[in-house]
Amino acid sequence: MLDGTAPKLVTFTLNGVETTGVEGTTIWDAAHGTGLKIPHLCHKPAPGYKPDGNCRACMVEVEGERTLVASCIREIADGMVVNTATDRAEKARNMVMELLVTDQPEREVAHDKSAHFWDMADMNGVSESRFPRKDPAVVPLLDNSHVAMRVNLDACIQCNLCVRACRDVQVNDVIGLSGRGATSQITFDLDDPMGDSTCVACGECVQACPTGALMEAAAVDEETQIGDSKAYDREVRSVCPYCGVGCQLSFKIKDEKIAWVDGVDGPANENRLCVKGRFGFDYINHPHRLTVPLIRRDDAPDKGLNVDPSNPWTHFREATWEEALDRAAGGLADLRSYYGGQSVAGFGSAKCSNEEAYLFQKLIRQGFKHNNVDHCTRLCHASSVAALMENVGSGAVTATFNEIENADLAIVIGSNPTENHPVAATYFKQFVKRGGELIVMDPRGMGLKRHATHMLQFRPGTDVAMLNAIMHVIVEEKLYDRNYIEGFTEGFFEFRDHIRAFPPERMADLCGIDAETLRTVARKFASARGAMIFWGMGVSQHIHGTDNARCLISLALLCGQIGRPGSGLHPLRGQNNVQGASDAGLIPQVLPDYQSVADPEVRELFRHIWQGTEIQEKPGLTVVEIIDAMYRGEIKGMYVMGENPAMSDPDVEHARQALASLDHLVVQDIFLTETANFADVILPSSAWPEKTGTVTNTNRQVQMGRKAVDAPGEAREDWEITVELARRLGLDWDYDTPRMVFNEMKMSMRSLHHITWNRLENENAITYPCNSNDDPGQAVVFGDGFPRRAGRAKFTPARVTSPAEVPDEKFPMILTTGRMLEHWHTGSMTRRAGTLDALEPEATAALHPGTLKMLGVEAGEMITVETRRGQITLAARADRAIAKDMVFIPFAFVEAAANTLTNPQLDPFGKIPEFKFSACRVIVGEQQIAAE
Repeated sequence: MLDGTAPKLVTFTLNGVETTGVEGTTIWDAAHGTGLKIPHLCHKPAPGYKPDGNCRACMVEVEGERTLVASCIREIADGMVVNTATDRAEKARNMVMELLVTDQPEREVAHDKSAHFWDMADMNGVSESRFPRKDPAVVPLLDNSHVAMRVNLDACIQCNLCVRACRDVQVNDVIGLSGRGATSQITFDLDDPMGDSTCVACGECVQACPTGALMEAAAVDEETQIGDSKAYDREVRSVCPYCGVGCQLSFKIKDEKIAWVDGVDGPANENRLCVKGRFGFDYINHPHRLTVPLIRRDDAPDKGLNVDPSNPWTHFREATWEEALDRAAGGLADLRSYYGGQSVAGFGSAKCSNEEAYLFQKLIRQGFKHNNVDHCTRLCHASSVAALMENVGSGAVTATFNEIENADLAIVIGSNPTENHPVAATYFKQFVKRGGELIVMDPRGMGLKRHATHMLQFRPGTDVAMLNAIMHVIVEEKLYDRNYIEGFTEGFFEFRDHIRAFPPERMADLCGIDAETLRTVARKFASARGAMIFWGMGVSQHIHGTDNARCLISLALLCGQIGRPGSGLHPLRGQNNVQGASDAGLIPQVLPDYQSVADPEVRELFRHIWQGTEIQEKPGLTVVEIIDAMYRGEIKGMYVMGENPAMSDPDVEHARQALASLDHLVVQDIFLTETANFADVILPSSAWPEKTGTVTNTNRQVQMGRKAVDAPGEAREDWEITVELARRLGLDWDYDTPRMVFNEMKMSMRSLHHITWNRLENENAITYPCNSNDDPGQAVVFGDGFPRRAGRAKFTPARVTSPAEVPDEKFPMILTTGRMLEHWHTGSMTRRAGTLDALEPEATAALHPGTLKMLGVEAGEMITVETRRGQITLAARADRAIAKDMVFIPFAFVEAAANTLTNPQLDPFGKIPEFKFSACRVIVGEQQIAAE
């Protein structure tokens, strides 16, 4: 227990056997713990599902009581005598099942032949019913309006599980019950078809349904509506390859393809998934998959820039692996010989495993003798990591997002978790339902707004002004934690003097939040018993992103909200393994575990591990700096694994010109991406479900990803390809398995102490730091000090800095970019997933309805958005969450690439581009309309 007290045990008798259980445990759970199965339908023994007791299928007899009791809701008590197998209890359960069987389709034509319902009928020995069947006139018709799910309410027993799944677990509140008596039924929103409702397609209801009334479309025959949820050959437990939450899932494999996916009880998701994790895997079977190595044809036109978008394949020819690997390595080696190692750089991937990230950075550093290697962390949380390393001494989160269950207040700033981290968002929404206070801060009024106690929709780019004003109140009213500051921090007095210049009354006009609200939020945060701060790329993707993160760190330090249960700092990581790839050293200024390349002891350690390799002490170039060096002709060759800078980099036309200028480009990927169009050699790699390796999620939880299916054609796992290239570049590498790589990583990474490959294969996950061989890891860190000098965290003052460009007469509006629920990153995977692309098939620009009215534009009409770097044309979308002077564009659509417009100006500390703020204008037809 959190208070350190042992749980109270009670002793009762179960079917004549004395049994002990924890006080508060239900009879059903206590029986289940002994291996005794009691039938159940409305009860789901999974986190988030409260027992309901409405189906009466789990009735048992308690000695001395007149009526039978529902075992799923009745708690055990000292001296209680429970019998599950009395004649009375069994007859009652059988009667319930008979009545329910009457209202089901016949088993031979059931929507789910293997439904939990039929298992329970078999357990009760009920195969048919003596009661009349339901009048066909009142049987609801099939609802097939949703692209991914089927609704057959003729199989619904109104157990309420789908309602609880939607209301209590995912907290989306789409499903309810309507009608009375014989006309009562499950309803979506205000009696909409499922496909027209506000359903976000998380599929929790499908996974909860015990009868097949709600089913995955993939498991149902479209003509007969007969399905079978167990019609798969095998299942493989793995990890979701999308966002940084790190949900665990089960791939259901049929005919050596992924048929469908269920969530499993991982520490970060507790069976939950989002639309991408449940319905986003058919991309691995897409006909666009690369299946053989490709080499650019000698007669192909200029690289990339003049590719025929309808058939880019014509610019390449197929090759054997031997020829392709020789050509790839040979071209890089020739550049190294002629121009020096500095002429070649590398972009690794956060979509690959920890082992593959480690090998990639090792190849660049060992093979080319420099540190010009980076990956997408530079484009998402580099400024957050810079601030955390500077002020806390560690770049990872100080507490898992699950710790919110122990908090009483949380701030979410610059993040849209309901779309970008949907499963993490379920914990935030549950937190509010339990009575927690949620303060949301963002220029956009995202979906989490309706759950917020306070919504601070501040002006874009004014984060520092707003946060400094909040801290001003805490300092001036002496609400800070004096003991914590004295015991665990440094720099407070200089910080205190600095913060006095930011009173709320002065900052209110700048940030757009009134002074009284700023004061209220400050007082609430300062008085919280446990408070957490979550942030996303809305904080980090600014030229003042590091200052934004410094403010959040200082706010937590002021009130001692680090190192205790229910407190901490948590930058929500964007890609599935951006934390692990960063830990593994895929960053230009540090080696694995954030050990500085400038530290001679660190370089000596790696010189020893890497058998004499001298590590350059000069930090390498970052992503945008590498692109600029390519453009200037200083870098002439690139090895790109799983990244897509031709879509993801700011001012993307500049990035594409740089890629086109390379003498030799090797791209390793699963599709012919926009970046691969510029390649000289393309090496076909494996998708995440086709490989084995470890990943580390946003919670610092290291998890095992397991191969579920074979890669198509001749595609190979990324680590194998990297090893083959390294050998051809003259490196003496002898890795045979990812396990060998992991074991080498442990030689230099303290974060992996007590974490072994065997443990990861046999345990759900292990959180680092881990203190022993049986420790699951520490969810909360820094309770006894920080990994900085003298164990103290640091206050760093932050000044108000304007965005790199501000609106003016020519470009009067503000452009911001980001992700959306159904698509991820540059869309190379999700736009090839049938369900996801069907749900969001085209590029849109979101504007406030009032702005659209002023422009004379209807939602759905085409508009052009222009910045100083270019313009794109796309459909207008009305969105009241957007401020009237803003435009929001997701960056997953190549036909309207948002990064054509974004500003490449960098934060001076994190070297991250300012994706979140660009001055823009909207053009309708031939006329520019300036927004007021």
